[in-house]
Amino acid sequence: MAGIDNLFQSADWKTEKHIPVIEAPDKVKKGEVLKLTITVGKEIPHPNKTEHHISWVTVFFHPEGEKFPYQIGRAEFSAHGASANGPDTSSVYTHPQVTVSFKTEKPGVIFAASYCNIHGLWQSSKGLSVE
Repeated sequence: MAGIDNLFQSADWKTEKHIPVIEAPDKVKKGEVLKLTITVGKEIPHPNKTEHHISWVTVFFHPEGEKFPYQIGRAEFSAHGASANGPDTSSVYTHPQVTVSFKTEKPGVIFAASYCNIHGLWQSSKGLSVE
């Protein structure tokens, strides 16, 4: 049986609109609050329509030397233009971007995952140094 890891796709965010782009510093001081932003469709906007949209983004941090990552945050995007009048008839559309903050005493890797209702699961990662 295949694992869920085989379902995640990845690519260069400058050429692929589904990649969750992680904007965070490369290095922080031990215990300092780190603010990071995840955006799907940073370079090439993702269509946020009723029939094609990003449903959610989840962010994890895996500290060096620890067995499991920690979930830092999750955002669900619910307004995709649908209304009682039908698809794409609303004037409200969410933008798949979220900002979360956390602190750590250890270096590690930030992971972000996103879900497109048509094109499935996408992932990216970024290393974090701690001084």
